Amino acid sequence: MAKIQIITDSGCDLSKETVDELGIKVLPFTLTLGNETFREMYDVSTYEMYEKLSKTDEIPKHSQIMPTTFEEAYKEAFEQGYTDIICVTINSQGSGTFNNSVLAKNEFFDNNPEAKDKIKIFNVDSTSYTFFYGYPIIEAVKKIRKGTSAEDIVAYLEEWFENCCIYAVPYTLKYAKKSGRISAAAAFAGELLGLKPIILFDEGTTATVEKIRGEKNMVPKLADMAEKNMVPQTPYIIIHGKDDTLAKELEKEMHKRTGKKAEYFNPIGCVVSSNIGPDVIGIIIRKKIQ
Repeated sequence: MAKIQIITDSGCDLSKETVDELGIKVLPFTLTLGNETFREMYDVSTYEMYEKLSKTDEIPKHSQIMPTTFEEAYKEAFEQGYTDIICVTINSQGSGTFNNSVLAKNEFFDNNPEAKDKIKIFNVDSTSYTFFYGYPIIEAVKKIRKGTSAEDIVAYLEEWFENCCIYAVPYTLKYAKKSGRISAAAAFAGELLGLKPIILFDEGTTATVEKIRGEKNMVPKLADMAEKNMVPQTPYIIIHGKDDTLAKELEKEMHKRTGKKAEYFNPIGCVVSSNIGPDVIGIIIRKKIQ
């Protein structure tokens, strides 16, 4: 009988409570702020991180999860009797973490030849960030509990990543411009004119799809973008930073337009907020086929 382990990284922004309840193995990113180094999710909570960011102009530094960390996780799962590992990682175009998870797979089988016929490892690139891959991981665990095969779960995850996207608006571009990891935000030149970008995260890349003037227009413009581009009557997810006021307004507006409340309402975590800032609003949708 198959025994399937989900492994991911902390950039998925699942809560510690959810991780513990569902038995997901989360490998943490390590962040450094000033003289302090900590593991995301394990040493500092999301809201503690927001508080730290509010007290400094420094941008936290973080690095990819190394192959040895993945290899140790694979070996642990093998020793615990798992027959399949599904490893879902942060966008490969923004981090070397996915490639490291693949290198670790090769190293694991080289160093543990007895495992080759006893366990399968599936490496899946989420192509994005935050709850974009946290949500389908939750759904994947539900499928495991129903007896779905690892191959079918991987197919579900890949279909989700291919057909969903994020529209997000950072309140400030200070973090994005300093980190440089979100190219569309880093290149945006309208902030001095009071403009904010709607950034599309899709298929591993980012693009500015509209410019918004004034905070009061953020909710209606995001709702317009989501309603125009989402498959009708499909679930949507709201993501937000330290202040969820506008996120709640967005959910109300989307409820008015679609008749549905958000499937989830989730804060972004330490790694994501260090790159886009702790003040952001976004919506994850299933996109229409163009």
